Amino acid sequence: MLKKILFPMPSTQQFISQEPFQTESGQVLPQIEIGYHTYGTRNSDDSNIIWVCHALTANSDVFDWWTGFFGDGKLFNPADYFIVCANNLGSCYGTTGPLSIDPHSGTPYYHNFPDITIRDMVNAHDLLRKYLNINRIHILIGGSQGGQQVLEWAVQAPDLIEQLVLIATNARHSAWGIAFNESQRMAIATDPSWLESHPLAGVEGMKVARSIALLSYRHYHTYDLSQNSSDSDLLDNYPAASYQRYQGEKLARRFNAFTYWHLSKAMDSHHIGRGRGSVEAALGTIKARTLVIAVSSDLLFPVQEQRYLAQHIPGAVFQSIDSIYGHDGFLTEAAALSEFVGAFLKEKNAVLEVEKAERA
Repeated sequence: MLKKILFPMPSTQQFISQEPFQTESGQVLPQIEIGYHTYGTRNSDDSNIIWVCHALTANSDVFDWWTGFFGDGKLFNPADYFIVCANNLGSCYGTTGPLSIDPHSGTPYYHNFPDITIRDMVNAHDLLRKYLNINRIHILIGGSQGGQQVLEWAVQAPDLIEQLVLIATNARHSAWGIAFNESQRMAIATDPSWLESHPLAGVEGMKVARSIALLSYRHYHTYDLSQNSSDSDLLDNYPAASYQRYQGEKLARRFNAFTYWHLSKAMDSHHIGRGRGSVEAALGTIKARTLVIAVSSDLLFPVQEQRYLAQHIPGAVFQSIDSIYGHDGFLTEAAALSEFVGAFLKEKNAVLEVEKAERA
């Protein structure tokens, strides 16, 4: 019997770029620090590199939050791949963000942190890529805001990426999505502490923001299945109500309102066609072999947004996961994701084997 190989979870690594970083808005960060994780062993020809772009409140430890899809014995196994995931610019998990120290003032940025965009996030990732001397990404993958970054990067550097996996994401953020995000920021702004400059400013408002966000991440059927009460005599403290409060408290233990504010605004900025003629023209420049995956019950990034991507990215393949878990299905439906992505990768490998045989 073969001995099972267990890979210990690595700690966050740090890269510091001492060069000024100009954001798309024209504001400049004197330097940026990027926290990131790597797993597995890199091939000499970089043929096994997977780069993961994470969603809004996630972090670079992809083995922690995308379980069932990444990890020992999973589809993306560190025994086979060299996996990279970097914390987003604006994050509170090791990359420069609102609570980072401004070198000019010696105090945290707080409200003075510049507005950032999805393109800024990608430009920061690209600095790390160059630092790691990666000239070829075998698979670039991400869902939700992570998928927005993946798409932006594929347009910026079409010759860098071999294969794209876009999950529950879009070509431009919708008016519906922006409205949800603005409602969350309005909740933060009503917190009397929000105008103060300390790490807990706006945290009570952020709890409400998280509750609003969950309504877009989940679905009627999700709550009907998991948060209904069988007690017909109940007059208060319903499971769904306590669940919303619990989720707000849970996020408050690991996040801050400044980061939430800026990352939600970055999501609003996503428009793949900005400065490129049109969305369709930008999507048409993608060279990577592409798989687009939707979640059938997604209210925030509905299926038509992924169909649109597949229709306008040359040669893209479209799949839809049948799920009751709404947008969060991109995190919870690991078995379906593994099936669709695994088949997509096997198809390419089969083609390569045929080409190799024909050359022999």
